[in-house]
Amino acid sequence: MAGAKIRLDSKGIAALLKSAGFAAAVATKAAEVETLVSAHHSVRRHGMPVEREAYVTDRAAQEVTIAHPGGLPVQAKYGALTQAAAAAGLEVTEEAPE
Repeated sequence: MAGAKIRLDSKGIAALLKSAGFAAAVATKAAEVETLVSAHHSVRRHGMPVEREAYVTDRAAQEVTIAHPGGLPVQAKYGALTQAAAAAGLEVTEEAPE
């Protein structure tokens, strides 16, 4: 295969990432993360709300947030969001830029 050429269909990939099917797959995975974070012992003990919100950038996306002032310390101490993402089969490699 030395000379094989690969040409990506950028417009097709963009359309796929913005499609309803992709958005549904992302929503399913985000709901799983939301459920796992909500079940975390510290989140449950302190009654912290966990929220999930859909948005679109160059693709369909969702975010899961511990919507409580104590959410940041819970993530810092226990890694509740990171653990939930890993348990849902996602890979967290670094903090997202702001």
